Amino acid sequence: MKFRTLDLTLAAMFVALMAFGSNITSIVPFMVVGGVPITLQTFFAILAGAVLGSRLGAISMVVYTLVGLVGVPVFAQFGAGFGTLISPTFGFILSFILTAYAVGKIVEKKRSVATFIIASLIGLAINYIIGTNWMYFAYKFWAAAPEGFSYGMAWLWMVVPLPKDIILAVFAGLMAARLERSVLSRPSFSHLRKTA
Repeated sequence: MKFRTLDLTLAAMFVALMAFGSNITSIVPFMVVGGVPITLQTFFAILAGAVLGSRLGAISMVVYTLVGLVGVPVFAQFGAGFGTLISPTFGFILSFILTAYAVGKIVEKKRSVATFIIASLIGLAINYIIGTNWMYFAYKFWAAAPEGFSYGMAWLWMVVPLPKDIILAVFAGLMAARLERSVLSRPSFSHLRKTA
């Protein structure tokens, strides 16, 4: 699959949006629960898959991850570097790749409003499952776990951002469906909507 200049521009745009969304906590630093920053990363990862499709959406998330790992402070709380690999929250960063890919795959099959919303919620579930399990095992095996930390506690921490993330996932689905009708249906964007 060849990528056009427009594709690369859109992918770069989502890398920038992820960097912005990851650092909302720099404006509201109290939005950190159990060491997990409440960000807009999942929203933009879902939107990347829904707008760019499975391949380009996943590639944009891979680029975002690599940019952060080489030292550009694009992760939450301006984190960066290979040390992030052992962070309890790195699982969420990894999950963005699969989230974007899965959302893109689903909407490539059918492009109804309901499909966009369902795909977005599935993407959110993928993000939570991978991220929370990584966090649990990180705290259990190599990070300093809080006293009394358990698998149930890891999931309990995720209850706080869950309502916000569900609302944003649905909003991402609705936004993508609207973009599909108004922008992505144009000939210059049609290649993004082809099934891989």
